Amino acid sequence: MHTEIILAGFGGQGVLLIGKLLAYAGMKAGREVTWMPAYGPEMRGGTCNCTVVLSDRPIGSPISKSPHALIALNLPSLDKFEETVRPEGIVVVNTSLINRLPKRTDATVVAVPANEVAIECGSPKAANMVALGAYLGASDVVQLDHVKAIVSESFAAKPRLVEVNHAALARGFAIGQAKAGAAVL
Repeated sequence: MHTEIILAGFGGQGVLLIGKLLAYAGMKAGREVTWMPAYGPEMRGGTCNCTVVLSDRPIGSPISKSPHALIALNLPSLDKFEETVRPEGIVVVNTSLINRLPKRTDATVVAVPANEVAIECGSPKAANMVALGAYLGASDVVQLDHVKAIVSESFAAKPRLVEVNHAALARGFAIGQAKAGAAVL
């Protein structure tokens, strides 16, 4: 198993956080991992992305020019990275902020209204967790429980955030499973 994922959005959307959570969950699962952030000088509001590589073998480079998946939290990210995803890959699209679906017909598209679902879960800041959950549900690259455990560790001092983020991950996971199942049929 070797999977490369690009996670992208605006600074302040928690893109780097969900990338780290995914990398830590990969470590918890016993995989080799890399996490490489990239962001503009503006930070909050500027462009931001990270690449996560999960593998059962040593990883030669943290850079991916042709990832297996993309989680796009905003339109500029979808525009920039959509064409780089490998055929048969997964593209998670935050339809709360993106007004179009990918043009790709050779990838599984998981359209998720991440911002609205996050609000339903108790915090608009959890949209990143909804999107991550959707990817996990569509890909099964790491177990949802591993990510939840990392969230519990990361936010141990703030139990309310643990609860909200677990709910957001679970809701996104269900959406991702449903979309991936529909794509297979």
